[in-house]
Order: sequence, then structure tokens, then C-alpha cells
Amino acid sequence: MTDAAVLAGQASVLARIHAAAFPPVHRWDAQAMVALLAMPGVFVLFAQGENAPPTAGFIMARSLFDEAEILTFAVDPAWQGQGIGRDLLARCVNEAARAGAAHMFLEVADDNVAALGLYHAAGFAVVGVRRQYYPDGTDACVMKREI
Repeated sequence: MTDAAVLAGQASVLARIHAAAFPPVHRWDAQAMVALLAMPGVFVLFAQGENAPPTAGFIMARSLFDEAEILTFAVDPAWQGQGIGRDLLARCVNEAARAGAAHMFLEVADDNVAALGLYHAAGFAVVGVRRQYYPDGTDACVMKREI
């Protein structure tokens, strides 16, 4: 199998998980996932554990120099509330630290109460707001955590 076929297969899996976790206006398709995966410093971590299949969730981030950014993060609703998101986030922070990042950033919809709670519990703090950042006009909270 070629690298392009592997990339397309992974992007397809990521898009399916993303589609399950987000409303249509916020979903990223396989083409968007391919573009993100091709960027320098991007890494993806899948759910792991005794009872959760890898397709239960993923986190995609990019680490360059001393900064890391969570690009997207999704847990299938059928698997939410079981600690998968918390585990993925912790593993992502550790991976970014191993890559040399000292700070991690992310954007999250200001109405995503569950995600905001997860990020606050993991040590992220709001450092700014991007007005009407999402296609539906929702604002994004820019969050940062020192690693």
C-alpha cells in the first residue's frame, strides 16, 4: 500500500469519527484531514484502552519548535463520558512535551461546555477570544497551557 493510500485511509477514519462527534457545520471531511496530516509537525493519537477501540476518538495536534496546537479533537458520542477525552488530551500534552513544546494552544467553541470543562481541568486557561470564528458564527475561546 502506498503512503498516499495509507494517508487517505487514515483521513477517512478521522473524518468518520469527526462527523459522529460534531454537528454538520463543524465537521471536517477526509480532504481536510489529508491537508492537516500533510502539515509539518502534525501527529494523531487514537483512543486506547481495554474497552475502547481506536475509532472511539482521536486528537490531532501540531508541534513546531516550542509551541504545540491542538488542531482537532473528537470522541464518538457513544464513547463519551468514559475518560477517553481526558486520556487523549494527557497523552497529547506528553507527546508535545517530548517534541520540545513549552506551550500548547487550542481553540474551542465558547458554547462547548463539556470541552471547556475538560480543558480547564487539564490546566488550560482562556487567553483570548476569536469572534465569529466558526462557520455558524460561534466565538472561539483561545486557550493556552504551559507544558
